[in-house]
Amino acid sequence: MSITATPIARLDGTPDALGPLAGSVVLVVNVASKCGLTPQYTGLEALHERYADRGFSVVGVPCNQFLGQEPGTADEIQTFCSSTYGVTFPLTEKIEVNGPGQHPLYAALTPVADAEGHTGDIRWNFEKFLVGRDGAVVARFAPQVEPEAPELVAAVEAAL
Repeated sequence: MSITATPIARLDGTPDALGPLAGSVVLVVNVASKCGLTPQYTGLEALHERYADRGFSVVGVPCNQFLGQEPGTADEIQTFCSSTYGVTFPLTEKIEVNGPGQHPLYAALTPVADAEGHTGDIRWNFEKFLVGRDGAVVARFAPQVEPEAPELVAAVEAAL
């Protein structure tokens, strides 16, 4: 099944955040507003803008499971992302990425290994999954991998 067929609402409550991205290359990232990695929003937005006209989108997935670093309401998260980092890419509703409340989206993403062979639970905020046009995961990147890192950019370009 394509990742883009997974039901998940947008941050504003609009249903089907991923459906409109079917046939696109998508970078799914669990995000947080109060994390040491939060400045990655700048690189994520730059990547989104750089490749949007070629059928690419970043999708931010707010999650509060890592030391409570995404405590805000949907409105607070949206305002923070747009006013602080100029985020224009879609943000989903806040979900759980690990544990018994794990959203089906992350149940589908997490079996994929990253370059170090890590599969399973999300380790921290800003873990990244690159999804190809067919809706299958093609790469996983650790949280510390910057959005504009050569290996991530090369994977995006290869998927496009």
